[in-house]
Amino acid sequence: MRHDLNIEERGNFMETTQLSNGVTIPMLGFGTYLIDSKDVPAAIKTALDAGYRHLDCAHIYGNEPAVGAAIKASGVDRSDLFITSKVWNADQGYDKTLAAFDKTLNDLELDYLDLYLIHWPNEKNFDLTLDTWRALETLYQQKKVRAIGVSNFSKDQLEKVFAMAKVKPMVNQIERHPYKVQAALGQFDTDNGLVNEGYSPIGHGHLILEDPVITKLAAKYGKTPAQIVLRWQVDTGFVVFPKSSKPARVKENFEISGFHLTDDEIKEINGLDQDKHLNYD
Repeated sequence: MRHDLNIEERGNFMETTQLSNGVTIPMLGFGTYLIDSKDVPAAIKTALDAGYRHLDCAHIYGNEPAVGAAIKASGVDRSDLFITSKVWNADQGYDKTLAAFDKTLNDLELDYLDLYLIHWPNEKNFDLTLDTWRALETLYQQKKVRAIGVSNFSKDQLEKVFAMAKVKPMVNQIERHPYKVQAALGQFDTDNGLVNEGYSPIGHGHLILEDPVITKLAAKYGKTPAQIVLRWQVDTGFVVFPKSSKPARVKENFEISGFHLTDDEIKEINGLDQDKHLNYD
């Protein structure tokens, strides 16, 4: 079933949803993972020219200075952009997180972020992760970031954050594609007021894109398999950010407006679930 997220649609593709604090977030963004710094200017220009206004970044990607320069060179008004970054594992802890945030802000040449996430929970020392969350709350209270959240957190880990948080997480970013649907965790997030974000939204390689269920729907709608999978993601309430350095693919990924999958088609794609990680677990 679709999540009731009060999705808005404007223009070619500008579907948005609201976070629990009322901040509006575009449902389709552009991922910057594994884009070499030398390729960032062209990739960001292509994405912004195609219509993307949501950029998903992280310190560990090693390219935030290049992303920041590309944003500045684009001429796009800052208020029209939604910029996310994440604090890396080695920077967890209250003071280290604040310092890491300042570095990211400096690298991106920005005055604030729209969303800041804890990239991974520290399973060996979760108290350190809770200290990191306190730092995110401080940044939020100081209005240096418009929203805060987590990434790769399980139900149990989220409940530990809920128990101590003054400000509840607004987002949980998790691996999500047709071979790892994350139904239970996604529903838990929704039930607790978190917006789901899905990384690796079309999987890796051609495995998912060649699945007969996906190719059948692509033929029906006159879309590419990747567009079908991205439409499924958004129709089920997940914010996603496909990544590509190929201009034609960047534009293609953005062109998923004008149609929606039926409930039966969504169930059919959900039925492909193998609980299969295609990334580091």
